[in-house]
Amino acid sequence: MMRNVITIPSGNGYHLIIASDNSGAIGLKKHDHVQVSYEMVAYYSFRVAAMECMAAGGNIKAVVLNNFCGDDSWEALVRGIRKGLSELGVKDAEITGSTESNFSLLQSAIGVIVMGEGTKSNASVGEFTNEKKLAVIGQPLVGDEVIALENQVAPLHMFKEISRLQDVVTWPVGSKGILHELKRMYPNSDFNKETAVIDLDMEKSSGPATCFIVRYPADQESAVTQFAGGHFHSLKIQK
Repeated sequence: MMRNVITIPSGNGYHLIIASDNSGAIGLKKHDHVQVSYEMVAYYSFRVAAMECMAAGGNIKAVVLNNFCGDDSWEALVRGIRKGLSELGVKDAEITGSTESNFSLLQSAIGVIVMGEGTKSNASVGEFTNEKKLAVIGQPLVGDEVIALENQVAPLHMFKEISRLQDVVTWPVGSKGILHELKRMYPNSDFNKETAVIDLDMEKSSGPATCFIVRYPADQESAVTQFAGGHFHSLKIQK
């Protein structure tokens, strides 16, 4: 199973890697389901697309913002994206986009596209084997939990550092939960809640990728746990 990205060969072994995320009914409009600043809305939407891009081996080069919240929200949305770029240490990425200014929507909505370049493909990780270890970094959170339990969200810089480790695969967890993403990593497996053992809810939404799965060789465990700290949750498969 492929990651949620498009990879386009760009020559000399490099690929253009494109990832995206949408956010709706979250913001400062009266009818939004979750009331938060537009800076935070853009930050978390950027976070998802950026993690998908990096998981596929991309180095972020540009960000496209599609804004349906109104002209007044643009600067705050851009600040949220810049905050995410700063956490990743990305200083030269361009930000562009467009605002729907002809009509006003009742609820907030944005789309974020992250474009990167890299040499790694976004192929699946292959068959499951006990020779590799698994863990989840962070906790699955959604809605108001993301704000109330922000200290349990896996930080962006942590995701970047772990992604860079040798022979390590990172896999962001989305709205369908850990178990769903685990099955996407290993499409020929028969994993379920009984065979996959962890101290987290395997089927709970992880909202804006508040946690991610990491597969790593045993000799990288000390490095993974050192970077992850208290965000580390061991995931064991019982066969």
